[in-house]
Amino acid sequence: MNLKLNFFGAAQNVTGSCYLIEAAGTRILIDCGLYQERDLKSRNWDPFPVPPETIDAVLLTHAHLDHCGRLPKLVKEGFSGKILCTSATLEIAQIIMKDSAFLQEEDVKHKKARHERQGKTSPFPYEPLYTQGDVEQTIPLMRPVVYDAPVAVGEGISAEFREAGHIFGSTSIRLTVTQGDESRSILFSGDVGRWDIPIINDPSSFEEADYILVESTYGDRVHGNAKDIPEELARIINETNEAGGNVVIPSFAVERTQELLYHLNGLLREDRIPHLLAFVDSPMAIKVTEVFKKHPELFDDEALELLRKGQHPCDLPGLTLSNTTDQSKAINHISGTAIIIAGSGMCTGGRIKHHLKNNIGRPESTILFVGYQAVGTLGRLILEGTDPIRIFGEEHEVKARIEKINGFSAHADQEELLRWITSMKKPPRRVFVTHGEPKAAGAFRKLLAEKTGWNCEVPEYQQEIALD
Repeated sequence: MNLKLNFFGAAQNVTGSCYLIEAAGTRILIDCGLYQERDLKSRNWDPFPVPPETIDAVLLTHAHLDHCGRLPKLVKEGFSGKILCTSATLEIAQIIMKDSAFLQEEDVKHKKARHERQGKTSPFPYEPLYTQGDVEQTIPLMRPVVYDAPVAVGEGISAEFREAGHIFGSTSIRLTVTQGDESRSILFSGDVGRWDIPIINDPSSFEEADYILVESTYGDRVHGNAKDIPEELARIINETNEAGGNVVIPSFAVERTQELLYHLNGLLREDRIPHLLAFVDSPMAIKVTEVFKKHPELFDDEALELLRKGQHPCDLPGLTLSNTTDQSKAINHISGTAIIIAGSGMCTGGRIKHHLKNNIGRPESTILFVGYQAVGTLGRLILEGTDPIRIFGEEHEVKARIEKINGFSAHADQEELLRWITSMKKPPRRVFVTHGEPKAAGAFRKLLAEKTGWNCEVPEYQQEIALD
């Protein structure tokens, strides 16, 4: 077989997902994500390891920024092939990329102005990685596919997209390459979700694959029980309400915000929390929630039952959606306790940084984390106890209470990853453990090899491997 695999991202780190398959002259990229770890952000500016114009297609597992966020850069630098993904991913990725371009353009303007005032210079160019115009050039290349149906990608190459259970529209992708009488299949897990979480369906399994790339974000730990989420959420909200502060929740616009609304709605129906002012201060999350409402076919049985009762799982009585900057600023003038859900989920940009600035020094307020925080991000620094913390170039004492609910994770934990990958009916030739920090990836590789006896390895960044 003339088949090569290159690891151009999410290799011994979590973000920047990007893998290249080369098969008899055809080049296919699986994901093209943005790096978000502080120490790796410079990679976003590096030229692509292969000329973008030589890539024939991109297969997109899902719409998170660390999986789709460099697509406009790829197009800007010459890619003109097709981008294949599910309909929901197509719609959400457009929202994500437009928001990313807008934030980059705004951040460049603000950073340049601030550095001029402070007499500083930046190690990065005073220009965005890509613009909203680049996003507009990317969208026409996107093509929807349906779940569970093989789609032709190139000569002798087909792809099958199956439910990954991670976020709305997410998939794992099995690529099958046929050359003459030989055939090989390569399975890309994408981000594997969890079983029995609200709104979306459980992950689907595959019966066989010759090669597997499996994520390992939480490959070294086991999550808290998702069934404990309502109790923990109610405790935190009630304690903060008694103290007279705000509950500030950095939240990903896709899935996490909608899941929060689902749980808050349930707590209100059961009278377990007071009827507080609640805000979704994220234009992107508001738009994504509208996508959710357009695709009830992707809901699980529990969410469909709510629909049958006339209740949408993403509705919340008394919720205020803050679209404009003025609406966002007005939240800071509210007295009493409010629940503020804002992006970005790792506190790397967006409106959450303003709410952190206004609340992190208040002992009566709570900063509640409900998602993964990559190394070097502002969210990770806060969770690790950095004090004082730097926000918008200024240091702030951390006096607010810092909480984290682990059960919210949309990523499979160690046991769930094992459940997903060991559904194979025959051993794969090789397994590549990706999309995890070195400790997590190494721990999962070791455990998987011990449990199965399979050939498992943790590839390095830009490593090229010939698949026989």
